Amino acid sequence: MQFVEYFIGGGVFFWSGYITFGICYSVFHWQWWQAKLLADTIGWTLNYLVQRYWAFTSKGLSKNESKNRTRYIIVSVVDTVLDYAIVGGLNAVGVSPYIGMFVAAGFFTVWNYMLYRFWVFREEYNKA
Repeated sequence: MQFVEYFIGGGVFFWSGYITFGICYSVFHWQWWQAKLLADTIGWTLNYLVQRYWAFTSKGLSKNESKNRTRYIIVSVVDTVLDYAIVGGLNAVGVSPYIGMFVAAGFFTVWNYMLYRFWVFREEYNKA
């Protein structure tokens, strides 16, 4: 069940970002990375709220809020570097960033679940 909740949070991240990206990139004609930066910022915020308060919630989580948030930010920074390498690399060889975002999302679905489950929101230090 937790993976399903996590997956929904990832969907919120992806689709809010994808729509934001589409508007900024195709309507306003921003550079792909500028559009993606705004899209990611919106997506990270919404994703954190879903993961923190729903998918990985526990009674002890609030006592480690700073640690959880810091770890989430670290994962997000690493993800950003990898994500932009994937999307940018594919874009450089002629693959649309719209498709690149789907490729990256497939990778991050497994990668982030493992990191969130076993490091960011680890149950051992979140139990009441």
